[in-house]
Amino acid sequence: MQFSPQDFQRWDETPDEYFYEQPRMVTHIDDAAIAAVTQLYREYFPTNGVILDLMSSWVSHLPDDVAYKYVFGIGMNTAELAANPRLDDYRVQNLNTTPALPFEENSFDGAGICVSIDYLKDPIAVLRELSRCLKPAAPLVITFSNRCFPTKAINIWLQQDMQGRLDLVDTFLTKAGNWTDIQQLDRSPSPATDPLVAVVAYAN
Repeated sequence: MQFSPQDFQRWDETPDEYFYEQPRMVTHIDDAAIAAVTQLYREYFPTNGVILDLMSSWVSHLPDDVAYKYVFGIGMNTAELAANPRLDDYRVQNLNTTPALPFEENSFDGAGICVSIDYLKDPIAVLRELSRCLKPAAPLVITFSNRCFPTKAINIWLQQDMQGRLDLVDTFLTKAGNWTDIQQLDRSPSPATDPLVAVVAYAN
């Protein structure tokens, strides 16, 4: 798949800081879909691991009954991150202007991006950075549904159906390099109000 610059443009190209200035203490998928995200995290993230919650908010979706050594969140709103009880520390960072992550190599045992990958203007650069920050063979779990803020999602995302979006994320990971065993998963609850799909990959 070949991309053009227009693929990564958005309807609203005003600075993201304006859009995320006001905290949104709401969930963007329903309870059944949230439970599906939590189950994925339970399956893939190691107990007592060091976890990165990228593009985080006031909810991390990590299972309440699993202990992690350290959870770090990166998001766009201070109030939302401060309200997240699972974060041991956090940082406000606009990945669309600063895709470089402030961590040493091999810092994390796992990472998650929940219902947010569609907002990245350079997802390949961010995913390349993630592979640098994860330990070898550490999992990345990228989840999404059929909801988004359409004015902030990249054009190519809005042009795809759900399978097309899975393939798109798969392509982002492949082009980023340093990822292996890329898997597409459908974890939609049945019956599903909000579908829930995932792409899982391992740092190489």
